[in-house]
Amino acid sequence: MTGGPIVVLVGPMGSGKSTVGGLLADRLGVPYRDTDADIVAAQGREISDIFVDEGEPYFRELEREAVAAALAGHTGVLALGGGAVLDEGTRALLSGLPVVYLSMDVEEAVRRVGLGAARPLLAVNPRRQWRELMEARRHLYTEVARVVVATDDRTPEEVAQAVLDALELKDV
Repeated sequence: MTGGPIVVLVGPMGSGKSTVGGLLADRLGVPYRDTDADIVAAQGREISDIFVDEGEPYFRELEREAVAAALAGHTGVLALGGGAVLDEGTRALLSGLPVVYLSMDVEEAVRRVGLGAARPLLAVNPRRQWRELMEARRHLYTEVARVVVATDDRTPEEVAQAVLDALELKDV
């Protein structure tokens, strides 16, 4: 493949996209980029504040633009926000790319992120809302993914190795 990311990570919040993405970039000797971090840097405020101040539709538009820019201009490891796959245009842009869905169950999500207040879509009854989000998104993650890597009960290093193995990539 020429141009574009060599790995794109998708999955729910807390699945380890940022941590695993950084490890993969280090092991592959390429840059790492996170579209959520791009949005925070461009907006000068946290994603939770954007949700509260402007609403989810506004954030999703920022996300759509950030993903398109990153896919066009980044050649390393790219992590997308958990809801990026909701956009049909984004899913189309991911077609044919080396997309990895980092999957996890709700109990693992609770252990990792506590499903707390910093997650604007999980403010009330977090376990139920996480399950509902996953029911709405799981098929979209699977649709865009070349491979699925389960993260439950694995260290970030083990997940990174599983991604490398699944995509048949060699570290430097």
